[in-house]
Amino acid sequence: MSGGLVALLDDIAALARIAAASVDDVAAGAAKAGTKAAGVVIDDAAVTPQYVSGADPSRELPMIKKIFWGSLRNKLLIILPALLLISAFIPWIIPFILMLGGTYLCYEGAEKVWHKLRGHHEADEDSPAVDRGADAESKVVKGAITTDFILSCEIMVIAMNEVPDASLWVRALILVVVAIVITVAVYGAVALIVKMDDVGMHLAAKDSASSQRFGEMLVRGMPAVLGAITFIGTIAMLWVGGHIMLQGSHDLGWHAPYDLVHALEHPFAGIPVAGGFLAWLVNTLCSAVLGVLWGGIVMAVLTPLLKALPSNKAKAKDSHAEGGSHAAAQPPAKNDGDMAS
Repeated sequence: MSGGLVALLDDIAALARIAAASVDDVAAGAAKAGTKAAGVVIDDAAVTPQYVSGADPSRELPMIKKIFWGSLRNKLLIILPALLLISAFIPWIIPFILMLGGTYLCYEGAEKVWHKLRGHHEADEDSPAVDRGADAESKVVKGAITTDFILSCEIMVIAMNEVPDASLWVRALILVVVAIVITVAVYGAVALIVKMDDVGMHLAAKDSASSQRFGEMLVRGMPAVLGAITFIGTIAMLWVGGHIMLQGSHDLGWHAPYDLVHALEHPFAGIPVAGGFLAWLVNTLCSAVLGVLWGGIVMAVLTPLLKALPSNKAKAKDSHAEGGSHAAAQPPAKNDGDMAS
């Protein structure tokens, strides 16, 4: 009897050790995967606040909450099962999916750089500012969730690609952890960013001089914070996208770009203390340059095709007609003779 009890306790202890090791594997895999997807995460946090720009302040947090749940559903109920099925039955397609996502990141990053160089501000033309009414709000939320779906796909594919040797259920747990942690982090940060100016205004209205100064600093500083996040997000997109293309082309048999980058970083690797960081920095800069070049090529090919789409032609025609009607509605300017008469 006692021997059977001891054996049972040994089995339980062994299962506990296996479970603990599995938890460690999941935690380590999730940390590794989440770090690799950081570039897309930063861009997600930079893009989302624009969707509640112009909304009634009382509706900002409810809208972010709806986008949060939509993003989590995208990751857990659509993307996660699809990726697990792909990894189980057609794993050879994952590098191509990853490179497709990398191309998207390079294209988006290069487009933002191009607009910045031209002095073009996308928000001026296509600002998703919310009109009054539930229908307008639902439309904006739906658009934000659709954009998030693309970024979520890339986050989850990058995460899964970082743990290719894990078992299926460990990969599933890692993806669940990554999905929940990243979604909470992104939309928690978005909520904080969106409401920070309200916090500043609240502090500025207090009697304390220090609270007023801090509140005014928050209000004045938020545009700079949003600008910095957007800049960092763009660089991160180009770095991550370029690195995906670099590694993907190497895995598919085109070794020249990968070998060139490693040849450039090799002299820095032997420098004492800072060698590892400098080698990583060279690799990152090369990946970002590759991201700009590849994104520019894709943009040069894709932009004329997108403009040629019937929907875009109709939108441009409507915009032109609307501009003409506004011009026609303006009263003619009075000249000096009219003023004198």
